[in-house]
Amino acid sequence: MLDYRLQVFHKVASLLSFTQAARELYISQPAVTRHIKELENHWEIRLFQRQGNQIHLTNAGEIAYRQVGEILKLHKELEFELGNLKHKFSGLLRIGASSSISQYLIPTVLAAFHQRFPDIELSLDNGNSREIEQKIIRGDIDLGIVESHFSSSDLQYKNWMPDQLVVVASTEGKLAKKEKLNKSELTTVPIVLREPGSGTLEVIEQSLRKHGITMNNLNILLHLGSTESIKNFLETSDAIGIVSEKSIQKELQLSRLKTLEIGKIQFERSFRFVYPHGPLSGLSELFVNFASRHYNQ
Repeated sequence: MLDYRLQVFHKVASLLSFTQAARELYISQPAVTRHIKELENHWEIRLFQRQGNQIHLTNAGEIAYRQVGEILKLHKELEFELGNLKHKFSGLLRIGASSSISQYLIPTVLAAFHQRFPDIELSLDNGNSREIEQKIIRGDIDLGIVESHFSSSDLQYKNWMPDQLVVVASTEGKLAKKEKLNKSELTTVPIVLREPGSGTLEVIEQSLRKHGITMNNLNILLHLGSTESIKNFLETSDAIGIVSEKSIQKELQLSRLKTLEIGKIQFERSFRFVYPHGPLSGLSELFVNFASRHYNQ
């Protein structure tokens, strides 16, 4: 049985917060403090140091954080391999997905996966693509799914499925009668985009750059932190937005939004799995294969 104190330490070290660790572990803050104190007494060395209201890892804490991360990873692999021998998959799989994926694609995959493997505990974290990649690097999650073209040399990537971004506008606004925008109109019409750091914005920047258009050429009205915010904003404005085609199916059916062509400019990308260097863990590989089959059936 894995020493629970190691899990508590790793959570505190990841978050650098006793309060937040207690909240995520569903235990009291005094219990978190007690577990950390017991480890420090056992190893006879301080793991954290306080500076005002913040805590930081000591040199010993940094070493312990790296090694405990490996212990937790090996423990999950052990549970998976032994369960595999019994044809019973179990364990914890922590997944992170960028905003569009976590809202429009991954929930149905998680539901189907849970129905097939009910003994595997799943958790889903979300954020923009860069945030998900940082969570992988820190060891906060086991597997990520991102929508950016950018690749970090610290991580590995595997294509999952293609996606296309489309220009959309309200069916009630001034652009309702238009079917397409020319290059000049694209740079003058007010536009609402995702926030810096999002994979969506990165794809838009790269695609426009190929056609000689930079962000400075656009009439950017504002940046919003989610596709849902953009869609809701567009329904009552005369601006345009650029969002995933997979995110607007309901709005198209209800005739709330419409797509506009913009000549030869295409915003194409691939949703990708992201994970640390080395082979995929057993649970992560199981999920990647399942998710790939789910959308290819």
